Amino acid sequence: MKNFFGWDFGSPGNIYYFLILIVVALILILQVRKSLNLANILASPVHQKELLINFSKSRKILKSVLFLLSLFFLLFSLLSPQKQDKPEDIKQEGRDIFIALDISRSMLAKDVEPNRLEFAKEKIKQLINMLKTDRVGLILFSGSAFVQCPLTKDIATFYMFLDQANVETVSSGTTSIDMAVKVAIDKFSSMPAKKSKILVLFTDGEDFSSNLAGIKKQAQKENLAIFAVGVGSEQGAPIPLYDEQGNQVGHQLDEKGSVVISRLNEGILKTLANECGGYYVHATSNNSDLKAISSRVEKFEKEVFGSQNLMKFDQKYPYFVCASLACLLLEWLI
Repeated sequence: MKNFFGWDFGSPGNIYYFLILIVVALILILQVRKSLNLANILASPVHQKELLINFSKSRKILKSVLFLLSLFFLLFSLLSPQKQDKPEDIKQEGRDIFIALDISRSMLAKDVEPNRLEFAKEKIKQLINMLKTDRVGLILFSGSAFVQCPLTKDIATFYMFLDQANVETVSSGTTSIDMAVKVAIDKFSSMPAKKSKILVLFTDGEDFSSNLAGIKKQAQKENLAIFAVGVGSEQGAPIPLYDEQGNQVGHQLDEKGSVVISRLNEGILKTLANECGGYYVHATSNNSDLKAISSRVEKFEKEVFGSQNLMKFDQKYPYFVCASLACLLLEWLI
């Protein structure tokens, strides 16, 4: 936004359109001069009124000036002219939401494209876009859990941490959902005045928790609402193994040497979400699953994170559009 003699402009880059005004002005000047020269050839200036009844030098010049003014006002409105108004305190409201992402090895299964982990990451980004006014934090979990990104409104930073998440981030390849829930409880416990405490789990539900029942009771006591998004399919898929260069070298085998098939376990996720005041959805290729989550999250009470003193601007471009139309109408009437 550029300031010029007390005016501010929302679209200063549109000033290049004024080149059109210069070109049109040159064309009109040439046309007027041509008309005046032709009138002087047909009749002397003294007798032009009697001989050239429909010709008027002043009328010709006035019409050209009005047309140029009309074009000027129209192009000026394209700059989005505005005046500063009184500053206003804008409250920043929203909810605090922790996203917990399962990064166990089973999330490498390819029953969704390109695999469960990458599919879940894209789903998380889509969900955050739907919840624009909320602060989000990222918890990564497998056999253990930790906060990868604290609560923030800086979505670019959140995405950076999310993109870096992989199955090597935590050494354990198993899944303990109770660890993710416990981390969320601990973080929200340090903010006792919170009106809404929300956790959204993205996992395939293959759980080896040692104390999920106890953690569930603690979540209920702390009023932590748990939403769950099941990633994968009931048919399942084998878990690929990769070497240090990232090349697939086979699939995970069980003790008998058979290929392990990882399947989505919806039962445990449905029970956890329903008993903790949340909702369960199976991740789909469209946004119907996330819309179901976001519509329910939006019912939770918002909180004021703070306020920001912002300068208001009064838009003036409609006045210049009207002036342009007025000049054009006068030019047509003359």
